[in-house]
Amino acid sequence: MTALLFSVFLIGLLLGIPIAFAIAIAAVVVLIKGDVNLLIVVQRMFAATDSFSLIAVPFFILAGDLLARGAISKRLVTFAESVIGRIRGGLSVVSVVAGMFFAAISGSGAATTAAVGATLIPELKKRGYKEDSSTALIASAGCIGVVIPPSVPMVLYAVIADQSVTQLFQNGFLPGIMMGGILIAISLKQAYKYNYPMGAEFSWKHMWKTFKEAIWGLLMPIIILGGIFSGYFTPSEAAAVAVAYSLLISMFLYRDITLKEIGKIMLGSAKTSAIIMIIISCSGIFGWVLANWKIPETVAQGILSISTSKYIVLFLISIIILVAGVFMETSSAVILLTPVFLPLIRTLGVDLIHFGLIFTIGISIGMITPPVAINLYVGSSITGMPIERIAKVVLPYLFGLIVVFLLYVYLPIFIPGLIF
Repeated sequence: MTALLFSVFLIGLLLGIPIAFAIAIAAVVVLIKGDVNLLIVVQRMFAATDSFSLIAVPFFILAGDLLARGAISKRLVTFAESVIGRIRGGLSVVSVVAGMFFAAISGSGAATTAAVGATLIPELKKRGYKEDSSTALIASAGCIGVVIPPSVPMVLYAVIADQSVTQLFQNGFLPGIMMGGILIAISLKQAYKYNYPMGAEFSWKHMWKTFKEAIWGLLMPIIILGGIFSGYFTPSEAAAVAVAYSLLISMFLYRDITLKEIGKIMLGSAKTSAIIMIIISCSGIFGWVLANWKIPETVAQGILSISTSKYIVLFLISIIILVAGVFMETSSAVILLTPVFLPLIRTLGVDLIHFGLIFTIGISIGMITPPVAINLYVGSSITGMPIERIAKVVLPYLFGLIVVFLLYVYLPIFIPGLIF
């Protein structure tokens, strides 16, 4: 049954069938083969989406889309440049810092790339930075969008693994900062290699001016994450607050989004949310098949037959996650693979919050690895450059992020205090 399930699923993907339907078809084939009443299909599809925590998903997506279209991102970028833009290659550093800050607002890698890229790529080009390398850097910084909370993949993992969304959010800052740090280091090295220009002289007056213009955007992550961590509202309620706050400042304070544009933004967010929800729904059948035929246990036994060492098994799982990210969209991979890995992770005694972060970081790297590489496609749409050109120059950033990923796989094991 294990071979049949994954064979049908892979054949479906190779034939170009959308992943949600490939998941459902594979599960139904196994159910028919096992002579199971197909009423279970409808039951499990509804049960998979019956979770209050999932309300956060469409709200965080909408909040990210609102911020990407509005002027908030431009004001945040201008403020960041006024603080750190003086150094050589400072605008590259600003790109990463802006990506990290936007990550604390949007919860989406594509939205982070779109917001920062649309604002900074034209300016980087104008100042003599290499356009392809700058686009690759911003796309790589977009990966941090799903690691620093709020994060849609973390919400999905928490629902499937029955873990605390708040605890996952609390632990997302360290790996996000590590990812940003390695990208800044690589960008500074390239700045000296290509002799990028230095920015304008630092001015307290200019910094204060840009700070006042950006203050409403700067307050947003404080309100959202502060509310979650202090217990004033749940992550799902925080997502709704994020949407309300985004609408308030975009429509009434900055006045950069019209009522007509909001309708278009909501339609786009609804489409994105619908894609994720149909995948979750179909994965409910897939998960039931996995549990009924004890497929995760079979997979665990297969991997443990190679080695029983926690460190080697974690390395093998890390490779699988990275490879899955190459071919699967982030949310799809989390929904599909989490039930497969959970029994093995429990057997190894690995903290499930730690594993959720490992999964999120590893799968986020897939956003810059073709053929899926959603962040590269966003960058390509902004610049008009072929994705192949961006993919060639993204390699230094890709290797840097993989190093951080492997570090984070093992660091919390040797330093348990890193996981709150």
